[in-house]
Amino acid sequence: MTDNLDNTQTPNVPADPGKIQDHFELFHNDEYQELFDYKRQFEGAYSKEKIEEVAEWTKTWEYREKNFAREALTINPAKACQPLGALFVAAGFEDTLPYSHGSQGCVAYFRTHLTRNYKEPFQAVSSSMTEDAAVFGGLSNLKQGLENSFTLYKPKMIALCTTCMAEVIGDDLGAFITTSKQEGHIPEDLPVPYAHTPSFVGSHITGYDNMLKGILTTLTKGKKAETTNGKFNFNLGFDPYIGNTRELKRILDLFGVDYTILSDNSDAFDSPNTGDFKMYNGLTKLEDAADSINAEGSYFFQKYTTPKCQELTAKEWGQQTYTFRPFGIRGTDEFLMNLSAVTGKPIPKELQEERGRAVDAMTDSQAWIHGKKVALYGDPDHVITVVNFLLELGAEPTHIVVTNSNDKFEAELREILTASPYGQGATVWGGKDLWHLRSLMFTEPVDLLIGNSYGKYLWRDTGTPLVRIGYPIFDRHHMHRYATLGYNGAINQLNWIVNTILEQLDLNTIVPSKTDISFDLIR
Repeated sequence: MTDNLDNTQTPNVPADPGKIQDHFELFHNDEYQELFDYKRQFEGAYSKEKIEEVAEWTKTWEYREKNFAREALTINPAKACQPLGALFVAAGFEDTLPYSHGSQGCVAYFRTHLTRNYKEPFQAVSSSMTEDAAVFGGLSNLKQGLENSFTLYKPKMIALCTTCMAEVIGDDLGAFITTSKQEGHIPEDLPVPYAHTPSFVGSHITGYDNMLKGILTTLTKGKKAETTNGKFNFNLGFDPYIGNTRELKRILDLFGVDYTILSDNSDAFDSPNTGDFKMYNGLTKLEDAADSINAEGSYFFQKYTTPKCQELTAKEWGQQTYTFRPFGIRGTDEFLMNLSAVTGKPIPKELQEERGRAVDAMTDSQAWIHGKKVALYGDPDHVITVVNFLLELGAEPTHIVVTNSNDKFEAELREILTASPYGQGATVWGGKDLWHLRSLMFTEPVDLLIGNSYGKYLWRDTGTPLVRIGYPIFDRHHMHRYATLGYNGAINQLNWIVNTILEQLDLNTIVPSKTDISFDLIR
């Protein structure tokens, strides 16, 4: 029963009934293996030989053609749904309670998803809609939910978004909030920005954009002044790396720029353990967000995540609006040079030295990365930043899967790839999922896979080493604490990529006198 286990594991011994066993070992015990085999006769299961035969067939070009011909089924998409992004951005504002208008199960899923990535408790509430609300509407649930939330948790702002259930029955959040205030369930002056975020449309980045626009529209209403406040607004988009927010603030402080981060959730997802519980950890003050309408200009780092918010600042606020991706060398260069030109402040010497260190690190490692073929997946802006960095390293992006793609993004990405000698062999697969990527990796193998934790199964299936960059990362700890932004972020990403390659090299040469013919301690 245990022939397939590694011979370094402990022998199969009877379990101690008084000892709690880890599931990693528990289900390899004979009693469980026998139970699994016994179940098969009631499940109508195919023979193991037939399963292996079909599994091998799914690695062929014939299956790839059938796989890419499917239309009515999505298997493991590289995206999440809108409310996740809405709750994520709401957490970045001072004393703000994220609120999901829908069933209890939906908000529990989003809370769990964020908690698993950040290993940090995430507070959000729900209208707890059930079957009766599906028939009669969710107004009663929302009125009671808002009243309870305000009474119990005393937020300065409640950020409200919907789930599928509320959207399918057509609940009108604007009207419901007005009714709740008129009937005295919540104070008239309590800001309750909202966003309609149906899960069956768009993705988590759409929900992020909708919620951020709702928050900014609500807080800035009637706040437009005749003069600017001398500040600049910055938004990182759906960026899972808390280290990026902190790195950006460090860079701006070095410049001496007065700024407002539009949704600073760095402490919300990485709060210090001081022994005292703090309900809210969003760092963007509501008064600063309200005054953001009077800023000198607004910077957005994710062009395709925040189109509505960019339109808001540019057209409705009349602000100069910039989009930059300060990742890798060129992207960071372009951002810092623009910031210097706009503010009239020189680029700090400390940042110039950091650039030199990043270039030096890339020079040290580029021989191991140059020419490596890479498959990657993720959100549009995330993918572009990784592709740009790979091209700077001389790696060759080969299979690029973006489930929540759009035409403008694909056109920009293809232009980037075409302009580089290392991007000539790349293919962009918009709207495809990770099961499509599996076919691509089996029929046209690559050296490296870059993506979130869901790529683990592609790594195990295809044997392609996985570099975990993106969201979510459930199976490794503390990755979110690092920066990928700026020159220091380039060094971090370089470190993850090159050391994954070296680790795989060691695994391939691990058997003494067989694969380990030429032992090389120095890489």
